Amino acid sequence: MTGEDRRGGSPQSVTRVIRLLEALCASNEAVSLADLSRRLATPKSSLAALLRGLADEDLVVSTDGAWRLGPGAFGLGSALTEARRRLHSSDLIREGMRRLCERTGETVLLMVGDHEGDMVTYVDLVESRNVVRYSVAIGDRRPFYATAGGRALLATCSPEAVTSYLKRVALERMARSTEIKPAALAQAVEQARQDGYAQTVDQAADGVTGTASVIRDAAGGVVGALVVAAPSERAQGRLDELARLVVDEAAAISRSLGFR
Repeated sequence: MTGEDRRGGSPQSVTRVIRLLEALCASNEAVSLADLSRRLATPKSSLAALLRGLADEDLVVSTDGAWRLGPGAFGLGSALTEARRRLHSSDLIREGMRRLCERTGETVLLMVGDHEGDMVTYVDLVESRNVVRYSVAIGDRRPFYATAGGRALLATCSPEAVTSYLKRVALERMARSTEIKPAALAQAVEQARQDGYAQTVDQAADGVTGTASVIRDAAGGVVGALVVAAPSERAQGRLDELARLVVDEAAAISRSLGFR
């Protein structure tokens, strides 16, 4: 074990404990020290020391030279499940939205889809403190194709479902540069599928840039789209930064909801 690891509570040792427990959670059988070392790209000596400490707390047990979760881990898991039940998902999402607003300085929205009505609805927001900012009312609705959140949600659907949507929806301009060509929109949705986020400039409204990534729950279901909405003039020059921040925060919120 390195000197850094030996210092109690070092970030590196805490991270290794988490990754070690996750590896054991993901395995249906006991895992050897050598296999854990390969999976985690960590020296066996470091892992052995961590495993001994976890075994002292009954979080792991050794069986025939291999390791599995112990009774302490299941007790801890039950306690965490109960804590998660008390801390509602909406609180976790709201906390993430506040973080993203602080990091970007822009308005952050949560958007959900209504596939039967082919519309998305804003269900929560944390407003930017900037004097010039994007403003929208909770409950406002927009078409999927014209918004970053809508395109991010469409990207979770099959290509066939996207094609069906683009055939039946009435594509109308909401701003001067709104894209209404089905082929171009299908390509934009496919790009969002590949990138893990969608970004629109002056599509749902003139002068507004949206960047969105989806939030998922423990079962992998789509909760909604996390959106940063900014004045296009201010967003230019930081499109990549906004995309990175939105993707990172959507992933962090999803993890807090149990998605792995």
